Amino acid sequence: MNDRIAALDWPGLTASLWARGWAATGPLLSPAECAALRESYEDDQLFRTRVVMARHRFGEGEYKYFARPVPPLVTALREASYERLAPIAREWNHALGIDGGFPDTHADFIARCHQHGQARPTPLLLRYTEGGYNCLHQDLYGKVHFPLQMVVMLNRPAEDYTGGHFLLVENRPRAQSAGEAILPGLGEAVIFTTRTRPVRGARGFYRVTVRHGVSTVTSGERFTLGIVYHDAQ
Repeated sequence: MNDRIAALDWPGLTASLWARGWAATGPLLSPAECAALRESYEDDQLFRTRVVMARHRFGEGEYKYFARPVPPLVTALREASYERLAPIAREWNHALGIDGGFPDTHADFIARCHQHGQARPTPLLLRYTEGGYNCLHQDLYGKVHFPLQMVVMLNRPAEDYTGGHFLLVENRPRAQSAGEAILPGLGEAVIFTTRTRPVRGARGFYRVTVRHGVSTVTSGERFTLGIVYHDAQ
């Protein structure tokens, strides 16, 4: 996984994150890896909890958080991508005048989470069937959070399902909200803003708030892998 992450176009990804608040990696996981993750959804021993979205008015669908030990593929992806994203996260904090940085390794960042009582793993699998959707939200699980996260598509859009676009909506100061609808391919990851990101204005950088969700799945079944870099309380 380290080699795959290193081979990505990081100058291009970094430019897109600064300009748009998100970036698509192109294929990152193989079809076989995607299939294995989809199949693992039925193995409850791999997960610490299952959430039915309708019970909490989050949408229609469900997701499961992995238990420890998190599967090796997911752990490797989380750790390798964090190391590439940490410098961007530090630059975002600096641009916004936020004190505190992020350590170089994911293990050190998770140690910080645990010091603040955030010890539950947050990587998750999400499953939607026809009519499923996810309301706009932010994945914040405590005082410590990382400003970027990742979602990986585990199905083929237009073949395995229709609809189900990944949604990002920005709320800018004194302006109307702006949204994007993204349809990543099989095994492709989208890196995006967790909560806020810097945008350059006439007087320097200002902060915009970002939420994400999923539009209605109109047919088929849609699976995604979610990579949240901070742990939960």
